[in-house]
Amino acid sequence: MKNLKNKLSAGEAVHGCWLNSGSSINAEIVGKAGFDWVTIDLEHGVGTENHLLYQLQALSGSPTVSIVRVEALVRQRVSRLLELGAEGILFPQIQNKKEAEQAISFMKYPPEGVRGMATMFRAVDFGQSFEEYYAGAKDNVLGIIQIETLESLNHLDEIANIKGVDILFVGPADLTLALGIFRQFDHPMYIDALKKVNAAAMKAGKATGTLMSHPDQYEKYYALGYRMLGCGSDSVFVSQGAFDMAKELNDQKEKNK
Repeated sequence: MKNLKNKLSAGEAVHGCWLNSGSSINAEIVGKAGFDWVTIDLEHGVGTENHLLYQLQALSGSPTVSIVRVEALVRQRVSRLLELGAEGILFPQIQNKKEAEQAISFMKYPPEGVRGMATMFRAVDFGQSFEEYYAGAKDNVLGIIQIETLESLNHLDEIANIKGVDILFVGPADLTLALGIFRQFDHPMYIDALKKVNAAAMKAGKATGTLMSHPDQYEKYYALGYRMLGCGSDSVFVSQGAFDMAKELNDQKEKNK
């Protein structure tokens, strides 16, 4: 897992971003930028599974861990993502212990789970490294549960204590929406929820993470115990860069009239 689990276990912060454009070129650029991890978003992103393989291939030559946010809690979908080479699965909209257990079971081979068996797929170099992969199957992928609903807040301890859940990942937009304080990231209700999530994770020996809307939120989340910290996406990077450049050129044009 490219030391990501070890870093989190040691309390080290690991940084990442989202890939939501479906572009393999963007994935390659981001993979070489210095992030510890990226999340390829199949829930809200433009890309589909048809784009996923090329993004994973583009990232395979980098030290960046490839996480995929699955769009549905379906066994075959999770198995497919892992076989293509996902190194972690992020499960959105998980409500309770039952759903979290189901999610993790899709990632694990029997008897720990219900993942189907195959030996000739991309993640094992089409059969060349299957034995190594299978021997480390309990530890070779990250299980990440998103906490972003009111019900999930009521089952934090149960979810955190599930074997195979490595990270509780807060979805800020959805969680503040559920709390009735949409995008009010400094609201006391949201801060209280963040504290509860981290307390449950700490008791279970697990890590917490979130996606920040701006780097100036870093100190807040870090102080609250969050160590898997993401910010931005490839679409944001491209659009912001384009807007900034266009503005700069237009400003220069006005100066030279």
